[in-house]
Amino acid sequence: MTIKSQIIPLQRKDVDTDLIIPADYLKGTGKEGLGKFLFKRLRDEDSNFPFNLAKYKGAEILVTQDNFGCGSSREHAAWALKDFGIKVIVATSFSDIFHSNAFKNGLLPIVLDAEIIETLFERESARGSLVLEIDLPEQRIVLEGGEMYDFEVDPYRKYCLINEMDDLDYLLSNLDVIRRFESEHDGNLFFNLKEL
Repeated sequence: MTIKSQIIPLQRKDVDTDLIIPADYLKGTGKEGLGKFLFKRLRDEDSNFPFNLAKYKGAEILVTQDNFGCGSSREHAAWALKDFGIKVIVATSFSDIFHSNAFKNGLLPIVLDAEIIETLFERESARGSLVLEIDLPEQRIVLEGGEMYDFEVDPYRKYCLINEMDDLDYLLSNLDVIRRFESEHDGNLFFNLKEL
């Protein structure tokens, strides 16, 4: 999985899930259509908010600051970002629950040092745009000109993203191994997998 895209810069700390997707738009149970409400409050308040600007249309990489996704545990925040077209979020830190929700919904959250994030903001501002290439298999971010930054990612989450699997897909892909384990242990499990 390699993604090459212009970034959307969001120079803001502590972006909570209510800013990402306001509670007013959480009445449905589906994931589709939430992207149009992404950052709705901020977009309504500021015509120059990055998600209002045509130059960022179609960008798949969001670059932001500390504690992204804090606040409530609503999974809708990840749903709205994904529905909008965001595939990667680069930040200095994430809330634990949002970080988990992002992976479970096919988003790649990347943690980089604050100095690197500031460099990305400065270059984007000076040039008017900045394109990054995110190479998940190599766990590397490549800038125009060849400058590179490595990032960490949990091996299981990396495998699932590369193979476009969620947790259930992964479990079902290992059903034969699970059944073999059950048969070797005399069915001494809390549930019966033979019914699967």
